[in-house]
Amino acid sequence: MGEKMKAAQIGKPGGDFELVEREIPEPKAGEVRVKVEACGICHSDSLVKEGLWPGLPYPRVPGHEIAGRIDAVGENVTSWSVGQRVGVGWHGGHCFMCEQCRRGDFAMCINRKVTGIDFDGGYAEYMIAPVSALAEIPDELPAEEAGPFMCAGVTAYNALRNSGAFSGDVVAVHGIGGLGHLGVQYAGRMGFDTIAINRGTDKEPLARSLGAQHYIDAAATDVAAELQKLGGAKVILATAPNAQAISALVDGLAPRGTLLVPAAPGEPLIVNVFSLIMGARSVAGWYAGTAKDSQDTLQFSALSGVHPMIEKYPLDRVAEAYEQMHSGRVRFRAVLTISN
Repeated sequence: MGEKMKAAQIGKPGGDFELVEREIPEPKAGEVRVKVEACGICHSDSLVKEGLWPGLPYPRVPGHEIAGRIDAVGENVTSWSVGQRVGVGWHGGHCFMCEQCRRGDFAMCINRKVTGIDFDGGYAEYMIAPVSALAEIPDELPAEEAGPFMCAGVTAYNALRNSGAFSGDVVAVHGIGGLGHLGVQYAGRMGFDTIAINRGTDKEPLARSLGAQHYIDAAATDVAAELQKLGGAKVILATAPNAQAISALVDGLAPRGTLLVPAAPGEPLIVNVFSLIMGARSVAGWYAGTAKDSQDTLQFSALSGVHPMIEKYPLDRVAEAYEQMHSGRVRFRAVLTISN
């Protein structure tokens, strides 16, 4: 093709962002080229920035919260067309052939790809994606909102809809940040008796405006005891990656309740196994989901009025945007706006 595009790449583990020009790539069979309109910045992008993913080749363009339009299609692509609005998330495709794929559990594919790690992501004007990684974006959602739904959104929504909780059950969201502020919205709109948990009281008005019926200040009270006063939680979605705080949540579960952990703390959890046994409680990790799960998230968000709170940055301010995310100062998702 010969034409150039702008991209923000990491040249080596722990290196700075490099704004470079690259040739616009061509899609191969089973792939599409996406003209990126927006790309969210996720904490998992630090895996690329800091060189924490084993065997990752450099240079690499990060980014897995992508929203844009199909610009070109490769051979054998029949179900997607040029001009179609699509999102690309963490789940960058699956093999269709392994034991898990043969059972239809594509999220657990042993050969699954990760966008922005196994192939270049969305910190660029164009990117290439396999068709198995595409989610259709509803017309009602602007690109800068659709991007964060491709990782943070699907993680929270998919965890809650598969949690076993029913409308009216007590569901708590621990941490009101980039993931948690979406979790509270989803929980409220799914009809759960929603509890927001955070340190301090400064986020209480926000949490209630997002849909929480109750608020627990983790800095001033015994969170587990407060949860039990409310009947115990059928589900706790732990979105703040603090091992000590997450471990203390187990005693706040109702009998047969589940603590879901989609945000990975750096330290191991220390869990009271006696509490698990006596209450038949469980602790489980949660993987975000496939492209179809992301598409369901986008559709539910458009129908129910879920919105991410975002700060927008142009591509040439990528280092600043990343630092806002990494420092925790962003409120609550940083999004690169790349093209219209």
